[in-house]
Amino acid sequence: MKKQFLNKTRVAFTLILATMLPMESLQAAKSKNPVFSDFEYTGNDAVYNKVALESDEFYNPILQGCYPDPSICRKGNDYYLVSSSFAFFPGVPIFHSNDLVNWKQLGHVLDRKSQLKVEDCGISAGIYAPAIRYNKNNDTFYMITTQFSGGIGNMVVKTKDPKQGWSDPIKLKFDGIDPSLFFDDNGKAYVVHNDAPNRGEELYNGHRVIKIWEYDVEADQVIAGSDKIIVNGGVDLAQKPIWIEAPHIYKKKGRYYLMCAEGGTGDWHSEVIFVSDAPTGPYTPAPSNPILTQRYFGNNRSYQVDWAGHADLVEGPDGKHYAVFLAIRPNEAGRVTTGRETFLLPVDWSGEFPVFENGLIPLSPKLKLPKGVQNQTGKNGYFPNGNFTFADPLTQAPLDFRWIGMRGPREDFIQIDKKGMEITPFPVSIKEVKPTSTLFHRQQHQDFSAHVTLNYQPKSETDLAGLTCYQSERFNYVFAVTKKGKQDVLVLKRTHQGNTTTVAEAVIDLKKPIRLQVTAKGDSYTFSYATEGADFTNLGGTVSGDILSTNVAGGFTGSFVGLHASSVGI
Repeated sequence: MKKQFLNKTRVAFTLILATMLPMESLQAAKSKNPVFSDFEYTGNDAVYNKVALESDEFYNPILQGCYPDPSICRKGNDYYLVSSSFAFFPGVPIFHSNDLVNWKQLGHVLDRKSQLKVEDCGISAGIYAPAIRYNKNNDTFYMITTQFSGGIGNMVVKTKDPKQGWSDPIKLKFDGIDPSLFFDDNGKAYVVHNDAPNRGEELYNGHRVIKIWEYDVEADQVIAGSDKIIVNGGVDLAQKPIWIEAPHIYKKKGRYYLMCAEGGTGDWHSEVIFVSDAPTGPYTPAPSNPILTQRYFGNNRSYQVDWAGHADLVEGPDGKHYAVFLAIRPNEAGRVTTGRETFLLPVDWSGEFPVFENGLIPLSPKLKLPKGVQNQTGKNGYFPNGNFTFADPLTQAPLDFRWIGMRGPREDFIQIDKKGMEITPFPVSIKEVKPTSTLFHRQQHQDFSAHVTLNYQPKSETDLAGLTCYQSERFNYVFAVTKKGKQDVLVLKRTHQGNTTTVAEAVIDLKKPIRLQVTAKGDSYTFSYATEGADFTNLGGTVSGDILSTNVAGGFTGSFVGLHASSVGI
C-alpha cells in the first residue's frame, strides 16, 4: 500500500509540475522531426512539346529516368520487365504489361534486408544487370543478377507469381557479371555471363569473354566443371572489341541465338548477335553486326539519343518481336543527368537474324503502337511518359513505388499521417556511404521542376532538412534549412568530388511551413523558396548541373531529387 501511495504521489507531482511549465518549454522538450508534404514533380522537355503523338503512337523511352539494363520475359499474355538498381533500396523495380506499351509497377524484386545487402556500398555498386526469365518446364520465374555488395556476388531469386514476392537469394558459384538463364524445351537449363579471359590470356584492356554453364534446376546451382567460353572478345577479336557483356540466349526454329552488348555502356555501345546449332556452341557471328547502335551519328541531330545497347528480346502480342534496351538522352551541353533509360523497338525476325527496325538510324522519340493496342500511359494506374506531373501529398501509406531509399528501407526512417511524411533524421551525412534518411525520386526530364512543403524548426547547427539533387555521395546539391547560431537559415550546398562549399544562404522565418523548389533547364539549375502566401525567391542564382551528370560524376546512375534530413549536417 505504501509503494502504491508513493507511485501515485510521483504521478500527481509530475502532472502539477507540467501545468506550471510554459507550453513552449514543453514543446522544446519534445524534439520535432521534419514533415514533408505536397510534393510535385513536373517534366517539360521540349521534344514532347514539339513532337505530338497521333492516336496510333506512343513515346520512347517507355521508362524515363534511371531504369538501365532492362530485361523482359513473357508468360502467356503477361510481360514482366526489370532493371538495375545499384545501391538503392528496395532493389530491382519490376513492371507488368499486357501489351508492351502500358506498364504498371508491381513493386521491387528485392524488397527485404535478407535479399539486399547494400548498406555499405557506393551508389554504383550493389545490383547490376538483372535478367528475368520464365521457365515453362516448372512454371517458375527467375531473376538472376550480380550483387556487388554483402559478399554475395552472382545470385538468383525465384517465384511462382511476380505479384506475390520473391525468395531469398541463392548464391551462385561462378565469377563475372551480367548472368542470364536459358531454359531449353527439353528441360535443360544454362547460365551465360560475362567474365575475364583465362588467366594470362588477356590481350588488351576491355578484353572479356562470354561463358556458359549447365544449370541444375533442382539444386539451383551451376554444374561444376561444365563452364565453357563461347565468345572470346566479341564479334571479331582482331578488331579488339571491348566489353562483350549482357548475354541472352534465344531459341528459334531449332537454332540458338546469343545476343550480347559490345563496346561498353558509353558512346561505342552496341548490340551484336551470334548463332549456333547447340546452346553450348560453337557460335558464329551474324554477317551484319551490330544490329543496334547509335555510335555512328553526330551530336548535332535533333532529339539526340545515344549509347544504345544492352538489349533483351520478347515476342509481342501481335506476333512480332520487340526489344527493350538502354539508351541516354543528353542535354544541350551533351551531359547526361537523366541516366540510362529503358527504350523499346520492334524487331523483324522474319529472316535468319533479328533486325532492330530503325535501330541503325537516329532513334525517333515516338513509335507506332502494336496492332490492337491503345496508349493508356499516365492513365488508369499506368506509368506515364512524355511530359507529365507526378503529385504526391505524402499523406497516405503505402508510398508510391517510385519513392526509393539509399542503402536501406524507407520504412526505417519515415512515418506517414494526414499531416504529411515525417522523416526521422539519421546521424548520417548525405556524403557518407551508409543508409541515409532520404527519400528519392528519379529525375526523368532534362527540363523539370519539383517542389515540396517542409514543416520543420531545427534545434541546432547539425539539424538539417530539405531537398537534394543527388548524383552520388560525392556529387550533389543540398537545399535545406538548418541553424546558424540562434538564427534559422536556408542554405544551398554544392558537393563536388566529396568537397562541400556553400553557394548561398539566407536567414528565414520557420514559424510556418516553407516551400522548397528546384528547377532545371538542361544544364542550368535554380533553387528557390517561398513562405506562406509569397512567390518563390531564388537563392544562389543559376548553378551548373555538371556535377549531376555521369559525364562529371561517373558511375552508372542518373540524377535523383530527394527529400533529405540529417542530424549531423553535411
